[in-house]
Amino acid sequence: MLGAHTVWPLWASAPAVTFEDPSAAPENAVVTAVDAPVLLGFRADEPNGRAMLVLGGGGYTALMAGREGVQVAAWLTGLGYHAFVLIHRFPNAANGIAAPLDDAREAMRMIRASELAPAGLGVVGLSSGGHLAACLAAAYPDEWTAPVSRHPDVPTRPDILVMGYAPISTNAAGRTVVPDKPPLPPVEKQAMYDRLQPDAHVLPSPPPAFIVYAGNDPVVPVENARRLHAAWQVAGGAAELHVFADAPHGFALDTPGLPVSIWPTLCAAWLRQVGFLG
Repeated sequence: MLGAHTVWPLWASAPAVTFEDPSAAPENAVVTAVDAPVLLGFRADEPNGRAMLVLGGGGYTALMAGREGVQVAAWLTGLGYHAFVLIHRFPNAANGIAAPLDDAREAMRMIRASELAPAGLGVVGLSSGGHLAACLAAAYPDEWTAPVSRHPDVPTRPDILVMGYAPISTNAAGRTVVPDKPPLPPVEKQAMYDRLQPDAHVLPSPPPAFIVYAGNDPVVPVENARRLHAAWQVAGGAAELHVFADAPHGFALDTPGLPVSIWPTLCAAWLRQVGFLG
């Protein structure tokens, strides 16, 4: 699937994924429905002993599995990481509000249990995938019942986080920056954003984080970046924040000619500086 070297069903069911265009190249794939999630593994030619879980965006109603998944995995494997792209379920009537986070947590356990990342496991999340990535460093809701894991004793906390243009909490009721912003459909998606506000619920001493946003993002206000950065500092974590004045939402890795196109280079330098690369 999508050119991956390994295809791991996340739970007991065989992967069941619907693509917008089944004939699209892997780097352009868009997922429109996920009945049974899957973890796609991409091997590094020269492994550095570490791995990255890749969480793409799509507003929790679709998944940019190509631009923010496969393409990101290719960048990471070039740096020596084994990369794993998660095709997670969406919050809706069929799956409930906890499905994306439950899938991401189980993906972390599976990668760690595989022993393919003895030197560390990080997460790269873009857009809604950045929100989901941040939730992995926050408290799991007490009132939720997590599904039974095949690796219950394996930790789900990332060792490092890279998050881009993520709707951290400005989609949550009472915390929007857009006046009179209506609830986001479906109701399960809005309920998830209301409950999962990682800037408010980040656990103490969060992992080092690299945060990148566009200052004029019309979809995800840059206030999300400020909230995330401030929350990391308050919790005792170290976070590097880059805000590019003029960049489109969803800039990912393919905005040649714009200043924001250098963010992967800046991120790689930061990964070396914090000892997670090289």
